[in-house]
Amino acid sequence: MSGSDGAFGGCAIGLRCKECGHRTGLVAAYVCEFCFGPLEVEYDRERLKATVSRERISQGPLNLWRYRDLLPCAPDDPASGLSTGLTPLVRAPRLAAALGLRNVWVKNETANPTHSFKDRVVSVALQAAQQLGFSTVACASTGNLANAVAAHASALGLESYVFVPSNLEEQKIVATAVFDTTLLAVAGTYDDVNRLCGELAADRPWAFVNVNVRPYYSEGSKTLAYEVAEQLGWTLPDRCIVPIASGSLYTKIHTGYRDLIELGLCDGAVPILNGAQADGCSPVATAWREGRDFVSPVYPDTIAKSLAIGNPADGVFALDAARATGGSVTSVTDKEIIAGIQLLAETTGVFTETAGGVTTAVLRRLADAGEIGIDERVVLYITGDGLKTLDAIAPHVAAIQIDADVASFEAATIGDHVPAEFVTAVA
Repeated sequence: MSGSDGAFGGCAIGLRCKECGHRTGLVAAYVCEFCFGPLEVEYDRERLKATVSRERISQGPLNLWRYRDLLPCAPDDPASGLSTGLTPLVRAPRLAAALGLRNVWVKNETANPTHSFKDRVVSVALQAAQQLGFSTVACASTGNLANAVAAHASALGLESYVFVPSNLEEQKIVATAVFDTTLLAVAGTYDDVNRLCGELAADRPWAFVNVNVRPYYSEGSKTLAYEVAEQLGWTLPDRCIVPIASGSLYTKIHTGYRDLIELGLCDGAVPILNGAQADGCSPVATAWREGRDFVSPVYPDTIAKSLAIGNPADGVFALDAARATGGSVTSVTDKEIIAGIQLLAETTGVFTETAGGVTTAVLRRLADAGEIGIDERVVLYITGDGLKTLDAIAPHVAAIQIDADVASFEAATIGDHVPAEFVTAVA
């Protein structure tokens, strides 16, 4: 299936190979037919410069479609479907103080419709899918994307098929199945699931959001840069901490900040981008640490399942973005991830899933090492809700059990020590 400039509208003019530069139209494709390199959306840059302004953006809808000129496609009615984006950018003075810093903000993506940043990429992908003529959508997912595809497809009246690893967290299984999607749990890792979807995409008339419409899908992540700049009064942060799974989010945030500077919406330099991975699935961090310009696949073994992509499609481009911004890619242990979840919750009131525990732990690691200036403006991207990964944190928190009388309350709470017999782990 294919689209045309007229069908898509806006400033998108086609797809371009990131490796050899070959161009094609706005079609359902994700690899170059000449060199098999990845495709990305190409825009009419002069038209963008003539069209986009702070004023035009401010007059747009209160969701990600306010940046419609900077996206490959947009609905005629920006209120259609689930309203995504414009999530809070929360100043976090207590978190900053705990780390010896002064200026930390949390970009809280748990406020999206299905409580993760994946609502952004799915909003764009499903709009593109419809404009390309598809009525069935599908995806390979580590959980958050599954939730988003199922929910957005239901809101738009599209049929959906969702493929996940069979060991996915129960909370994410339930939060996907409730939308009456066809949910398939595949024996294997995410990379096995993704490989299966690649095979299925070859002969089924479906829009696989992270396969044959991936170029459009990935563009939704740019809005996480646009929003932060707008919420900071059209200024740029000095540094961002971003999780890395496939590497697409990290690289598109980099692209988003470059867009803002190129189009004259912001002054200054692209923020330093620090990538965050878990030790148990750290192919990009390992390549960074070893000074390589390629990424070797790994077998995932971490509690951060939403980041458990052992063969990241955009891993090499993530390395490029880290080098271009003077950043780095760091991995942390599962123990540090749990501590990161708790630190964020205790200092900001934001309960994040394990991926957010990874980014918070990396922020702490960098701060402890003195790699962040005390006055730097730092944005921590929290991409998903802790209610999605309860099993990871449950063994580490507890309730105090008491009888319904004052004496029991006082026995359990007076003094610094709570007797062991009063403490019950939260299951």
